[in-house]
Amino acid sequence: MKKCIPILILLLVSAGLWAALQEVEKNVSFFTLSNGLKVIVYEDHMSPVFSAVTYANVGSVDEVVGITGLAHIFEHMAFKGTSTIGTKDYEKEKAAMEKEEAAFVALKAEKARGYLADAAKIKQYEETMQAAQDEAKQYVVSNEFSQIVEREGAEGLNANTNFDQTQYLYSFPSNKLELWAYMESERFLDPVLREFHTEKKVIAEERRMGVESQPVGRMMEEFLGLAYKAHPYGVDVVGHMSDILNMSRDQAIKFFRDHYTSENMVLSLAGDVYPDQAKILLEKYFGRLPRRPAPAPVTTVEPPQLGERSEVIKDPSQPILIMGFHKGSFNDPDNPVFSAITDVMGTGRTSRLYKRLVRDEKLALDAGSFSGGLGGEKYPGIFLFYAVPMQGKTNADCEKAILEEIEKMKTQPVTTEELLRVKTRAKGDFIRGLQSDQGMAEQLAFFEEIAGSWKALFTQLDKIEKVTGDDIQRVAKGTFTEANRTVVTLEHEEGGTK
Repeated sequence: MKKCIPILILLLVSAGLWAALQEVEKNVSFFTLSNGLKVIVYEDHMSPVFSAVTYANVGSVDEVVGITGLAHIFEHMAFKGTSTIGTKDYEKEKAAMEKEEAAFVALKAEKARGYLADAAKIKQYEETMQAAQDEAKQYVVSNEFSQIVEREGAEGLNANTNFDQTQYLYSFPSNKLELWAYMESERFLDPVLREFHTEKKVIAEERRMGVESQPVGRMMEEFLGLAYKAHPYGVDVVGHMSDILNMSRDQAIKFFRDHYTSENMVLSLAGDVYPDQAKILLEKYFGRLPRRPAPAPVTTVEPPQLGERSEVIKDPSQPILIMGFHKGSFNDPDNPVFSAITDVMGTGRTSRLYKRLVRDEKLALDAGSFSGGLGGEKYPGIFLFYAVPMQGKTNADCEKAILEEIEKMKTQPVTTEELLRVKTRAKGDFIRGLQSDQGMAEQLAFFEEIAGSWKALFTQLDKIEKVTGDDIQRVAKGTFTEANRTVVTLEHEEGGTK
């Protein structure tokens, strides 16, 4: 048995942090199942529980025109059960779903005729589709997947989709490892995508509430579309409303088969788990997934920006400014430098933007910056500055101050105190991210897929430690240029843009 060091101890051994990290790393095991599915296990036997992450290396970046939002839709579908979970009579339910899909395809084709569409046919297809939905609903056992695992002690059952990946996560008592392996593998071995067209309405409402009815949501969507002209990061994860409503169940099934492959997924478990035991159980259950290679990565490259892009949105809400600059991916050698710039410029009350815009000049209610928080990290992304003007101040006031602070970063080296604070905070953030089994499982999976190896997790602090003031000036000069800048402002106007 490996000796397990509780993560909390790291907080008590700052002087020996590197040695402590090496000890933690020793408690990580990695193996590959016979079908190519990768598994990471972190042992921590302090409590009889474990956290698990099923990490699918697929997100909205893998979508194409016409199916935006599909990665998020499938995340919802993964909770709908299988041919044996969530149904009273699958054969009858399946027949009804097939009727529903046929009616939907016909309805979509007729609507696509535009002004030439036959209203009577549209009504007929809609009625046929609704009747099939009602028929299928008779056989559905709602939320049975969730009910089973939660009844057996699961906690934190959840999932999330972003630009780069989709994660399914929850925690279980350690004596339920086999149940987790069975239930989790079943929903990727045998997804039936029940209630597909009904759930699309739920997702459409999510979009209305989170994007279309929210000034910041609309603003962020506009920013992405303006900053990206070619790369799929330019489309919000939730997708376009027309794509959501026009998506077919058959398209979702194809997307699943193309992207949820054994070689495009990682299982990450952290807690009271023994790797040898886990390997046997995971091979038994997840080894059933057919071996299929991972799909090719996105090859579209965002072309260099040739000049500043800007847009003004009128809205009867609080003014906001966002300013972004194209930067490299997570694996870019300068990514640690951008993390340092984020800290110096826009993290917390000690940051330059907060002290000038909020504390000293009272220009803004809030101001800051972040790297990798908007868009994805697998491919080149965006470094973002933002400000929320104080009453009586304007977005222009804030923009002028931010640009002046950017110029100072280019011409004046960061102080020794600032650089020390960057590195101290990085250590603290790193440690906090690993304090829970859930955090450990998520981090290991992320680094395995995005950085190429889970081991890269344990080299992050070393990379931050090597960042110099000269690095910050160099990167600031090369990145924060007028031609590389995209600015979107939300200006207050009663009855403005809806």
